[in-house]
Amino acid sequence: MTYKRLEEYGLIGNMHSAALVGRDGAIDWLCLPSFDSPAIFSSILDDEKGGLFRIASDDAHDRRQIYFPETNVLTTRFGGTDSVAQITDFMPVNAKNTNTDLSRDPEVGATEATERRLIRYVQGVMGETTLRLECRPKFNFGATAHTVEMTDAGVIFRANTGERLSLSLPCEFSIREGGVVAEFKLGPREAMTFSLEWLDEGSPTPKALSSDEGEELFHETVDYWRQWVARCEYSGRWREDVIRSLLTLKLLTYSPTGAIIAAPTTSLPEEIGGSRNWDYRYCWIRDSSLTLQAFMRTGYIEEARMFMRWLGERCREANGAEHPLQIMYGIRGERELTEIELEHLDGYHGSRPVRVGNAAHGQLQLDMYGELMEAVYVYNRHAYPISYDLWRSLRNILDWVARNWRTPDEGIWEVRGGPQQFVHSKLMAWNALAKGLKLADERSLPASRDLWIAARDAILEEIMEKGWNQELQSFVQSYGSDVLDASLLQLLNIGALSPRDPRMMTTVNQIEQRLTRDSLVYRYDHASSPDGLDGKEGTFAMCTFWLVESFTRMGRLDDARFLFERMLGYASPLGLFAEETGPTGDMLGNFPQAFTHLSLINSAFILNRALDRGR
Repeated sequence: MTYKRLEEYGLIGNMHSAALVGRDGAIDWLCLPSFDSPAIFSSILDDEKGGLFRIASDDAHDRRQIYFPETNVLTTRFGGTDSVAQITDFMPVNAKNTNTDLSRDPEVGATEATERRLIRYVQGVMGETTLRLECRPKFNFGATAHTVEMTDAGVIFRANTGERLSLSLPCEFSIREGGVVAEFKLGPREAMTFSLEWLDEGSPTPKALSSDEGEELFHETVDYWRQWVARCEYSGRWREDVIRSLLTLKLLTYSPTGAIIAAPTTSLPEEIGGSRNWDYRYCWIRDSSLTLQAFMRTGYIEEARMFMRWLGERCREANGAEHPLQIMYGIRGERELTEIELEHLDGYHGSRPVRVGNAAHGQLQLDMYGELMEAVYVYNRHAYPISYDLWRSLRNILDWVARNWRTPDEGIWEVRGGPQQFVHSKLMAWNALAKGLKLADERSLPASRDLWIAARDAILEEIMEKGWNQELQSFVQSYGSDVLDASLLQLLNIGALSPRDPRMMTTVNQIEQRLTRDSLVYRYDHASSPDGLDGKEGTFAMCTFWLVESFTRMGRLDDARFLFERMLGYASPLGLFAEETGPTGDMLGNFPQAFTHLSLINSAFILNRALDRGR
């Protein structure tokens, strides 16, 4: 086996976990029972030791994938000289494993669900196709041994630590080296259903599923996703791209709590062979707050409300803490996300180390409070008024921001070279206080107004004095530096400066000239701004969409549309994006990435509205 390009994968899931399915019919990534569980298939991180679940036709010369329209149901088709077969992969979604009870207190978390199945529905389309199956799980990223037990329906893989995984097989098979192999033939209109299920303690052994039962589950899952898409209120240009991004963000939502993960994978590198490899299977306050805004703009109030439940719990926990909020949490609100390296895995294309956990959870990143309060403000204004108890927690947080905004931090890019006085961090602290004051005034809520106003005004004045480089005629990454940073575009995008402000116009021009390649935008120049890490990275997709937003607000609509549609050309054939784009157009970083998809939605919304207005 060789490593596939990231754009050769599709994503399926059920808002508990998610799997990457390759164009060759292999599931190379799956964590069960939850996003943050140890992987059972992780061949994307080690093609020999990682484990996979593959069903494919060796005779196929044409392999392609497509999502069933407006769903997260994925079809992989194998075309041979005289035969065609296809696999439809999905994780069933129904009332058992989604949280849709919004009659409760919107800030109270939901309970864990129990169903954790992946269905592979295999059909013959034309001629007779010979297909081969190999299911080779590796518990705990391949670090835990297991045994294989025969059942009436198939097999159960039992880890030495007690975890169990059931595979139902409707065909003859053999057990080989801790896995299962099989070969079977399908003619036109013949079908088989393969079911992979995580078994809790005491769960009965599942029964085999007939082809009719597999087809019924397929229709139920399609209906669920189509009903969900029908709620979308975006009807502008690029609707298909926006819908795919929304479906992806929904898959990254952990239904029992409303937490939104940054990506379903860990350690996919920002540079092939490099060490910038991180675990993104957690909930960042910043990313989730921006995702909430994307959901709100497209009519998904329930998803926003689910996240506000989760956020409300974190804010209440923060009362009295030295630092009110962590930058990220586990999907159930876990605070400790210890980072370790899995030395037995080689990494994607030899990109080591493979990491589990994320040490950045202990960093100070002041900017997250700005994204947080932006989301709370939008939610309060356009969805549901926040509760008084949540406001009390937010008030305490804003008091802390007003007293601590001068503290150096690690910033939005989570540098590991030590705290600095990042301009973007100061800007978002300003935004937190500005939005807090607006919310307090609109709701006539009690607030430390004098403290907040004094801090808000002092922050903006300091940015203008210390964050501006007169020689470059641009704002810079940190006080006194000469380094550009794409996050400075947010000075315009959140409204701190006017689109016609000369300082903003020259800053945008400098970012265009110095941080772009083939129209795509880098976060910053690593050569001139050491960040404590080895290696390089690609252009950062979210920053490109930020530039689209800035062009739009400046009235440069032709430039904005050209850049936006050029960026769409870097999506995978299925419309998915990773975090970054490499020099040859290859995808880099964890995949698919919430940051990229939410920024696509937000820039599409703003640009479409501007084009409709003709300005």
